[in-house]
Amino acid sequence: VVFGIALAVAAVVALVLAAVFARMLARPIQRIAAAAERIAAGDLTARVPETGPAEVESLATAYNTMADRLEEQEMMRREFVVNASHELRTPLTNLQGYLEALRDGVLPPDPQTFDSLREEVDRLGRLAASLDVLAGAEGERPRPQPVDVGALVRATADLAVPSLSRRAIRLRVDAGDGLVVVARQDELAQVMANLLQNAVRYTPTGGTVRVEARRAPDGVNVRVANSGSPIPADDLPRLWERFYRVEKSRDRERGGAGIGLAIVKRLVEDAGGRVGAASNEAWTTFWFTLPATG
Repeated sequence: VVFGIALAVAAVVALVLAAVFARMLARPIQRIAAAAERIAAGDLTARVPETGPAEVESLATAYNTMADRLEEQEMMRREFVVNASHELRTPLTNLQGYLEALRDGVLPPDPQTFDSLREEVDRLGRLAASLDVLAGAEGERPRPQPVDVGALVRATADLAVPSLSRRAIRLRVDAGDGLVVVARQDELAQVMANLLQNAVRYTPTGGTVRVEARRAPDGVNVRVANSGSPIPADDLPRLWERFYRVEKSRDRERGGAGIGLAIVKRLVEDAGGRVGAASNEAWTTFWFTLPATG
């Protein structure tokens, strides 16, 4: 009889403890489930307390981390749409103005006017092509081939001379021979063109742009540096983001869509390389490194 009573008491205690533990587990899990439903409904601010047993606390931490990243991605998406809209609106507004002026007879239909129209159309085309690159929709791409980086750097620098000369910017090029990497030559040329355009845009009149290509322990390193105002340290890691600008209003006045460096990062990393940037009172430097063939 005593054994039976003890067994019954033990069973009751076990049931009570099981109910208590089940309730302890159920409450935080229900909170996480409710927060997940809020996330699914569009409320990306939903978070849960990171408390409870170790397993539940770990689940809550993982959920909050996921929610933080979703909210960050949504903010980036909205900023991307706003900036893309601005960059598209500018040439479209210019085109509309030119066409209305032609229709009303304010502007004559001469070659200069049509050149201006073509320039705005080309600007739209470049923006569309750049967005395609960032979206990974480049279509068929040629196979990587051995590329002489020194020769490519010198050729790209020669193409930038007219833009530099118009603002009395000095150009120094140091690119040796025998720097061979396996890459897509057109894409590498685009990387160099984007970096040089960026340097030209932010170098003051009478300043200097330096271009260097050298062998490094981990491959071939290319650096494009320009004199001028330094970039704040907090902004350096974000320079490679799409549409990111250090000073948005001033940078829009200087031109560009704010995606040149994002394209550089995408193409270099596709080729197995890496990018970086540094800035001080004297120089701002953008660099990339690609694996060498030997």
